[in-house]
Amino acid sequence: MLAETICSAVSVAGLGIAAVTAYRKRFLSAARIAAYSLVPIGLVMTGVVKWLAHTAFSPTAWAGFVVLGAAWLLFLATRSVERRKYGTRKERRAAARAARENEATAPAASGPALPGRAPARPASGDAGRSTGSSRGAKPDEDFSDIEAILKKHGI
Repeated sequence: MLAETICSAVSVAGLGIAAVTAYRKRFLSAARIAAYSLVPIGLVMTGVVKWLAHTAFSPTAWAGFVVLGAAWLLFLATRSVERRKYGTRKERRAAARAARENEATAPAASGPALPGRAPARPASGDAGRSTGSSRGAKPDEDFSDIEAILKKHGI
């Protein structure tokens, strides 16, 4: 009986606040407040409040909530252990291993396509090069790092 009275008082107070809000020309907020304030009286009318009041004072119901809470905590604990043991670390190691293999095979993939043929070498007088560090490098190795990056991104 006490719970029903409290819910009715909360609903009346909420409708009063909604009326004041509507008086201030904030109709959308007033409608939202009115909707929230009608929920407690609706719960009283459907009997949910009586059921909750009987549940709140029942030791059996509280024991059931404790059992449900323990089950939930066990589920979360096993889930976190499972993720830590099998999930993210294993996937990270596999991804790192795959990245190392891609980096190791990418420069070799830029070699000659046919096993018997040597790659074509340009003339020794490369006039297009302006940096001193790239003059001594072989023309085959100039673009190997670029090819590795493109292959890494699937291009």
